[in-house]
Amino acid sequence: MPPPIPEQLSETIESLYRLESGRVLATLVRLLGDLDLAEEAMHEAFAAALESWSQAGIPEKPRPWLISTARFKAIDVIRRRARFEGAQRELVAHLESRVDSVGVGDDEIEDDRLRLIFTCCHPALPPEGQVALTLREVCGLTTEEIARAFLVTPATLAQRIVRAKAKIREASIPYEVPGPLELPGRLDAVLQVVYLVFNEGYSAAAGAEVTRGELTGEAIRLGRLLAELQPEAEVIGLLALMLLQESRRAARTSPSGELILLENQDRSLWNRGQIAEGVELVERALRSGRFGAYTVQAAIAAVHAQAESPALTDWREIVARYDQLVRIQPSPVVHLNRAVAIAMRDGPEAGLMAIDAVLEQGELANYYLAHSARAEMYRRLGRTAEARSSYERALALTRQEPERQFLQARIRQLK
Repeated sequence: MPPPIPEQLSETIESLYRLESGRVLATLVRLLGDLDLAEEAMHEAFAAALESWSQAGIPEKPRPWLISTARFKAIDVIRRRARFEGAQRELVAHLESRVDSVGVGDDEIEDDRLRLIFTCCHPALPPEGQVALTLREVCGLTTEEIARAFLVTPATLAQRIVRAKAKIREASIPYEVPGPLELPGRLDAVLQVVYLVFNEGYSAAAGAEVTRGELTGEAIRLGRLLAELQPEAEVIGLLALMLLQESRRAARTSPSGELILLENQDRSLWNRGQIAEGVELVERALRSGRFGAYTVQAAIAAVHAQAESPALTDWREIVARYDQLVRIQPSPVVHLNRAVAIAMRDGPEAGLMAIDAVLEQGELANYYLAHSARAEMYRRLGRTAEARSSYERALALTRQEPERQFLQARIRQLK
């Protein structure tokens, strides 16, 4: 393969970083036993790729090249450190002896990623640290991207990551998948983080795009790994939920990037393979009788996915599932979604009363979707002034550009 031109090479390496950095880092953590050292070596390897590949061309298998180069870079990093102690000399000797023998096959790399996920989601770390570390180290998001997704400053987010890494070192948290007795108690945090990754890809918190396919794909892949490792109902339910939501991604925006609501989507664009798999998985999880919130949400998504048209959607079933979800996970957002389902079953007047009851609690005062839902009820009732006020409130609260364009269009359509 001839050497690529510099601009093409930069784009290729940037794409590779997005796709492969999590896998490369996970394997380096296994080899080096030090997250900071692994991260530094990985970045040096990607920098080396920019120089080397411009002369020699891109290797047929870039991932093994990056892992091998990063090992050499790690040896250099250790040697450059001021205190080159006995343990460090032993690590260098160990790495040098395994330069050509360390396995980097796909199966081994996937095992590495599971180890890294459980390390990042260890219960000794605070929840916000678990999320930040997983998104940064496993999924390769930048500090700025994660901070934007969770509406904190990059400096605050960076501190969370630094503290989480320090805790891993201080507590000597092992880089491993927990054993059978410990695993069930550790799964909740892992599932929560995987779903947060999915949600950031499915509905980006800010920016020019509604969805980010690399994140939803990554979360689904992680969900499959977890389902193989621990095939219990909630793991299967989460995988089903992600597949069913992802099945609609191609229909959620127009070719020009405009947001399309569920009721207006071209259902021929929905991914039938993902729907079939998701429905089969959620039915399996429900049959177990030991399911939780992810499985119930998947059951709701399955009703939407199987409806041939908005008019044929079984809203009674959806409200019944939301009643079930409220008992399991009585959050303000769940109550809001139930209120919207009530509007679809019983009409906008009933929906408005339910939405107002949720907003009166105060917890969703700054949640733009609550005000957008209220505006929709007013619009359907012909109460134009109140609809405009609620749409404008929602517009002031959202940072995602397609959402802003959608709300602005709704305001223009009011007469």
